Amino acid sequence: MKDFERKNLMFSLCGLNCELCPMKLGGYCPGCGGGPGNQSCSFARCSLSHDKIEYCTQCPDFPCEKYDDIEHYDSFITHQCQMRDLERAMTIGIDAYNEELDKKRVILEKLLNEYNDGRKKTFYCVAVNLLELEELENAMREVEDFDTSNALTVKEKSERIGTIFQDMAQQKNLILRLRKKPK
Repeated sequence: MKDFERKNLMFSLCGLNCELCPMKLGGYCPGCGGGPGNQSCSFARCSLSHDKIEYCTQCPDFPCEKYDDIEHYDSFITHQCQMRDLERAMTIGIDAYNEELDKKRVILEKLLNEYNDGRKKTFYCVAVNLLELEELENAMREVEDFDTSNALTVKEKSERIGTIFQDMAQQKNLILRLRKKPK
C-alpha cells in the first residue's frame, strides 16, 4: 500500500505475527508495511488516517469494528489469537515480543528444514503461531530426547511432532489449520 511503511516488520499493526507467515517465509510479502509486495489492507489505510500509528492499540478507538469477528477466519496466516498476541506484545513490550517471535521463527525454520515431510508448511506455521514459546521448546526437546540416535526418518519426526502439537492445541481448544471464510 502506497505510503504505508513500518519499522517493525515482524509484527503487524493489527496483531498478526508476520515473522511466522508462510507468505513472508516464501518471499511473497515483506511483512506489514515493508514496501513493494506488501498487501493492501483496511488496517493500513486506517493507520494512515490516524497519524500513521504503529499498532492499533495506540488508537483511541481500539478495539474498533475492524476487530469484530476477526479471530473466526484466517487469511494466509492464522488470526485465531490475534487479539491475545496484540495484548501480549503491549504488555511485555514490543522488543520482548519480537525476541519471542524470533525464537519462534528459529523453531519454525528447524521444523521446515528437518521435520517437514513435504506437506506440513502451513501446519507448522499455524502451530508455531498459536502455541506458546515454552510449549514449542518442550515439544522440540521431547522429540529430540526420543530420537537420541537420530534414527527417526523425516516422516517419523513429522508424525511425532504433529501429534504433540495437536495434543497441546486440543487442550487449549485451538485449531491447527487455516479456517477459510465460507463463500
